Amino acid sequence: MQLKGIKANFLGDSITEGVGVPSPEFAYWNVLKEKFGLAEARGYGIGGTRIARQHTPTANRPQFDRDFCSRVGEMDPDADLVVVFGGTNDFGHGDAPIGTPADRTPDTFYGACHTLMRSLIERFPQAVIVFMTPLHRSSETRQGVPPLKTYVDIIKECAECYGLPVMDLYANSGIQPQIPVMRQTYVPDGLHPNCAGAARIADRLGYFLLSL
Repeated sequence: MQLKGIKANFLGDSITEGVGVPSPEFAYWNVLKEKFGLAEARGYGIGGTRIARQHTPTANRPQFDRDFCSRVGEMDPDADLVVVFGGTNDFGHGDAPIGTPADRTPDTFYGACHTLMRSLIERFPQAVIVFMTPLHRSSETRQGVPPLKTYVDIIKECAECYGLPVMDLYANSGIQPQIPVMRQTYVPDGLHPNCAGAARIADRLGYFLLSL
C-alpha cells in the first residue's frame, strides 16, 4: 500500500502511548510518520489497557479497564490505515479467560479479538486494518494463565478469519529482552521499547505496510 500522504490511526496500550521514550514524538507511530511520509498519524494509546474486558475492576487504575473494543468509536473516522497493537496486558495482568474460537463478546480474549476486528471493519470499511502481535517480554509465563505465545497465536488466528494482515512482531521484531544485550539496546525495562526499539518497530511496520 502507499504510505505517503495517508491518515493513520494507532490503537494500543502504553507502548503506543509512548511509555519508554522521552515524548510521544519518539513513539513508533510518529517515527513511522516521519520516515514514510504519512500525512497524519494519530495515537490512541492508553497505558495498561487490554483488548478484552476486565471482569474485576482494576483498583485505583480505572483507565486500565478501557478495553480496546470500547474505544473503536473514539477514533477519527477518516483513517486510511488503522493499526492495532495490544495483547501484552491481557497476558500480563488481565483477568478475562481465553475462551473459545466461537466466542463473540469482549468478555474473553477470543471473543474480544473477534469483536474488535468486526467493529473496526464496520467503522473503517475502506481502510487497511492491520494488527501487530505483542513483542517478546522479559517474562512470558504467569501462574494461572496461558503463556504469552497463546495470545499471539489467537490474534493471528482471529485476524485470518477476516482476512486482516498481521505484523508478527513476536516472530520478526528482532527484539528479545531475555537476551541481555537486546534488553539493554531496545527494551531496558523488559517490556517498553526505548527510542531504538520504537525505531525498529517503525521500520518493521513501515516495510510490512509497503508490501501490502
